[in-house]
Amino acid sequence: MQNRLSSKRAALPAFETNLRAPAKARQIILGIDPALRGTGYGIICAGKPAPQTLVHGTISCHPGWERSRCLLHIVQMLRDLLQQYRPEVCVIEGLFYAQNLRTALVMGEARGAALATVAEAGLEIYEIAPRKVKQAVVGYGAAQKLAVAKMVQRMLRLAAPPEPDAADALALALTYAQEQGRYNLTPSRRL
Repeated sequence: MQNRLSSKRAALPAFETNLRAPAKARQIILGIDPALRGTGYGIICAGKPAPQTLVHGTISCHPGWERSRCLLHIVQMLRDLLQQYRPEVCVIEGLFYAQNLRTALVMGEARGAALATVAEAGLEIYEIAPRKVKQAVVGYGAAQKLAVAKMVQRMLRLAAPPEPDAADALALALTYAQEQGRYNLTPSRRL
């Protein structure tokens, strides 16, 4: 027994080796709330002591633009953001029930453009349901957009509440960052 303990070659069990691996201190996360006329985005740097906002905003398209032009604009703006901030992971709002089929199809087109652009950059993509995001950020799954914006403002120490679409995107990124720090029974769905 003494020989085993004093030996320099004693191997550690695999689980101990993994526990000693350094955890990533900071991660850059892109949140996207897709829509044809106003795609919200938010990029945060998650880490200790608190997450920091790198950038947030809305990719707006003029109401007179045809859909194809709006989709191209979304792609171009996301490519610029990806190149400038180099996020490591993307979180996108999960699908929701839409009563209007036309609205659902248009939303799907914007979502598809965003997903293809992010996938082209090689990022891991996760999906989180809107109710889960509201529950994580506000504490109530049916919270109003204003409540989400105010809580995001508080959590990220912003001077003013972000625009609604940008607030939703930042809330997605914050929810993903929170999930990474704990065991989760219903993890985000990887796309």
